Amino acid sequence: MKIATKFLGEVEIVEKDILTFEQGLLGLEDYKKFVLLPISEEHPLVLLQSVEHVEIGLVVAYPFAFKKDYSFDLSEEDLEQLQIENEEDVLTYTIVTMKETLQDSTINLLAPLVINMDKKCGKQIVLQDNKSYPLRYPMQWLEGSAK
Repeated sequence: MKIATKFLGEVEIVEKDILTFEQGLLGLEDYKKFVLLPISEEHPLVLLQSVEHVEIGLVVAYPFAFKKDYSFDLSEEDLEQLQIENEEDVLTYTIVTMKETLQDSTINLLAPLVINMDKKCGKQIVLQDNKSYPLRYPMQWLEGSAK
C-alpha cells in the first residue's frame, strides 16, 4: 500500500511492517499506527511515520550511536505490554529534535521508544533518571557504532 509521508513524499509500505503503539506517543495519543522508514544510510536516523496522518512524522535515532552506555530496565508491565520474549526482537529509538544542522540537533534519551519488531508493537517509556538521560541530549556527541 502507498502512504503519504511528512518528509519523504509518497512511499510504498508493506502492511505487515505497520507498528502499533497501543497508547500512542506522548502528545500524540490518538495515533496508534506507524511505520519506520529509512532516511539516510549515512546517519543512524529513520522516520517514524504515522499511517493515519501524513503530518505525523518523527525523525528518530538509534540512541546507542550517541551514548554507547545508554541503558535502562523495562518494568514487568512494559515487558508484558510489549510481549517481549526475546531481547533480540527489541529495537530502541529516541525522538530527534531537528535543528539547522545535525550537530545542533538533540535526542530525547528520557523517553525512548521501545519496539518489539517480532510482534510489531511499541511503547514510549518515560524513564525516571532525568539526570543521566536528559530530554535534550546533543547529537554532536556521536560516540557509538555509527561514528
